[in-house]
Amino acid sequence: MIPKVSVLDRSRIREGHTAPEALRDTVELARAADELGYHRFWVSEHHSVPGVAGSAPTVLAAAVAAATRRIRVGTGGVMLPNHQPLVVAEQFGVLEALFPGRIDMGLGRSVGFTGGIRRALGRDTADADRFEEQLAELLGWIDGSQRVHPEVHARPAEGLRIPPFVLATGNGAGIAARAGLPVVVGDLRGRARVTEVVRRYREEFRPSAWAAEPYVVVSGTVAVAATEEAARRMLLPEAWALALSRTRGSFPPLRPAEEVAALEMAPKERELYEGGLAGHIAGTAEQVAAALAEVAETTGADELLVTTSTYDRTALLDSFTRLARIGGLG
Repeated sequence: MIPKVSVLDRSRIREGHTAPEALRDTVELARAADELGYHRFWVSEHHSVPGVAGSAPTVLAAAVAAATRRIRVGTGGVMLPNHQPLVVAEQFGVLEALFPGRIDMGLGRSVGFTGGIRRALGRDTADADRFEEQLAELLGWIDGSQRVHPEVHARPAEGLRIPPFVLATGNGAGIAARAGLPVVVGDLRGRARVTEVVRRYREEFRPSAWAAEPYVVVSGTVAVAATEEAARRMLLPEAWALALSRTRGSFPPLRPAEEVAALEMAPKERELYEGGLAGHIAGTAEQVAAALAEVAETTGADELLVTTSTYDRTALLDSFTRLARIGGLG
């Protein structure tokens, strides 16, 4: 089994429910993850997505940290090209000051996924190419080494210990290795690709003040239930939303699994839907334990970040409870 197990919740909106409910669901899930013994609880950043409520991850992380006692809290991640590094440093400095020793700073290089969103944010696709430069600036604000603005300081962040992580999309793993930072690699449906990215990251890693050795977090969907069929049923809402996003250009709220199973789909939608169901780790406790043992052996991962979303929150909590037993958490 992978030594540490953590949770990333995207604050997915459910059909018939509101975005504020989705955010409150995230906080409730964080409380449960804290009680179950999970290592971290992270939240994500999405802008103008009909099916996702989490647009301000540092604000949501503050609510999560305030509602929990032990679990580490952070972002998976703040999309750095959307923000000024100084402001990001200040936000995480406030979080760490309020919840000392519990805050993580997960950082990604994506920009808004449509032209309209990018224009509203004042960004374009080329801004993602500045991620490595922005990352160095951000770390400089936190450790006090930045010299571009000698009269400016990121307060209260400067001098605090706020662990940074890089989400590995595209060239992200190489950037993490060069900066000497922990890396988050997903998703587990592409096991061969994940294994290769992890191998290259470890080979290229340069020790830094932030991390003396490589640290690998692998992320993906994990669903555990009493039966293999019940576990697979948890995957249906997200698979349908993904198929719809690729055929109609909109990532919608999650629908109940039984409704999704009864839908008539066009051939292309069906193809994408079935593809969205493939490759995840889903099944009984015994099946999931075996699959995670294989992931641990092939990747040598230090940590697993579970990204499961589904309509049925009771089934989701049951899955995380069963997974906690598999991992010997608590």
